[in-house]
Amino acid sequence: MRLRQHCAFCGDRLGPLEGNRQTCTVCDEPYYHDAKPCAAVLVLDDRGRLLLGRRAIEPRLGLWDVPGGFCLPDETPEACAVRELREETGCTIELTGFVAHLIDTYGDDGDHTLNAVFTGRIVAGEPTAADDVAELRWFALDDVPAEDALAFRNTAQAIALLRTG
Repeated sequence: MRLRQHCAFCGDRLGPLEGNRQTCTVCDEPYYHDAKPCAAVLVLDDRGRLLLGRRAIEPRLGLWDVPGGFCLPDETPEACAVRELREETGCTIELTGFVAHLIDTYGDDGDHTLNAVFTGRIVAGEPTAADDVAELRWFALDDVPAEDALAFRNTAQAIALLRTG
C-alpha cells in the first residue's frame, strides 16, 4: 500500500499511518486507507467458455483479467458490473449469479480492493475490446491462462471458484 503524502482538503502534509488512517498535520482531516469497491463478471457463453480481457494499462499491463472495474460513488456493485462490461466489451450483459467478495490490491503497492464477483451472460452485442482492454478472448475453463498470466490474485481466485461451482 502506498501512503498518501498530501491532504485532499488543504494540500498540506499527512502524518504517519496509524492503523488504516493518516491525519493531516494542519487541518486535522483524516484519510482512511479503506478497500475500494470493485465489481467483475465471469461471462460465460453457451459453450461454457469464459471471456477474459488482456489489460491495456498498468498495473499488470498485458496480463489477462476478468472484465470489471471500480464502482462509482453512487453505484451498486451490480450496476458497476453491467457498466464496466459495456465499456470494456461493448456488450449488454445480464447478471446470472453471485460468486464471492474477494480482497486484493490494485498492483504491487496499490490500494486495497473489495471485489464483488458475479457470473453473467451477454444478451446483446459482440465482444469488442475497448476502454482499458487491448484484447478479448474466449477460453475453455480447462484452457484458462496460468496464474502467472492473470493480472490479479482475485482473478485466479474467482476462476477457481467458478470451476468448483
